[in-house]
Amino acid sequence: MISSIDHLIIAVKDINEAEINYKKIFGMDPVWRGDHKDIGTTNVIFNFKNIYCELLSANGNGLGASLVNNSIKDKGDGLIGVVFGTNSIEESFFNLKKSGYSIEEPIEGEGIDSNTQQLRKWKSLFLPSELSRGLFSFIIKHSEGVLPSFDEYPKASINKLDHLVINTNDANGFIDIYQDVFNIRLALDKVIEHWKSRMLFFRLNKTTIEVIERKNEDDSQDSLWGLAWEVESIEEAHKRLISEGVDVTPIKEGLKENTLVATIKSHTHNVPTLLIEHT
Repeated sequence: MISSIDHLIIAVKDINEAEINYKKIFGMDPVWRGDHKDIGTTNVIFNFKNIYCELLSANGNGLGASLVNNSIKDKGDGLIGVVFGTNSIEESFFNLKKSGYSIEEPIEGEGIDSNTQQLRKWKSLFLPSELSRGLFSFIIKHSEGVLPSFDEYPKASINKLDHLVINTNDANGFIDIYQDVFNIRLALDKVIEHWKSRMLFFRLNKTTIEVIERKNEDDSQDSLWGLAWEVESIEEAHKRLISEGVDVTPIKEGLKENTLVATIKSHTHNVPTLLIEHT
C-alpha cells in the first residue's frame, strides 16, 4: 500500500532562519519556497535522491498553523511529521476502509512556489490514531507539478536520507501496522543486548525506518526521534560544515560495518542529526 517515505516535516518558528541553517547543513539551496493559504502555513523544501525535507512554519490561520504552533509551544522547533507515498491514494483509502479503520476520504491540497509561481497539487489521506499511534503521519499522492531536482550532488553535500529513527514502546504493535497494514518490508528484528533494546529495520525506497523499542506501561505510542543523512565524502562534508560555523563531532567508525559517521550538534532546530558515509 505504501511505496515510499515521501517527505519529512520539520516545524520551525522562523522559516527564514531555518532556511539559512539547513542550507548550511545540507550544502545546497532549497528547490521550493511556497505557501499553503488554506491551512495557514509557509514552507521551504530541500530535495534529495529518495525523499524531500520540508521546513514548515505558521503564517496565518488554519489546521496547519495550529499543528505547527501547538508543536512549537510544547516542544520547540523539531521533527514533527513523516509522510508516506502511495501509487494509488484511492486504493489505499479503500483498503483501509475495508479493513475496518475509521478514515476520512482523501483531501486535495495545493502549493504555489513564491518565486516561480509553479503550482503543485496532491491528495492526502490522514491516518486514524490507531495507525498513527502518536505520530503526525499521512499518506500522499502527488497529482500535478513536480519539485525541481538535481542531476548530481556535490561530494560534500547531503544526497539522500539513510534512515529515520522512531521510538516505540510496542514493537509487536508497530510490526502489525507497518508490515501487515502498510506492507513495508521488515528487514531486521533483533535485540541489542548492549542497549537492552529491541530494534526493527523496515526498508523502502532505499531508506531505512529504524525503530527502537523502550517498553513501558503506557498505551502503545510511537515518536519521531532523529535523522541520518548520507554523504558521498564525510571528510569533505565535515570540512564544509566546520567552515560554515556548524558544530559537528569528529568523524568516527559507525556501528554498522564499513561506515563513517559524525553528529551535527548545531543549526538543526532540535532534530538529532547524523552524517553517514558508506565506505
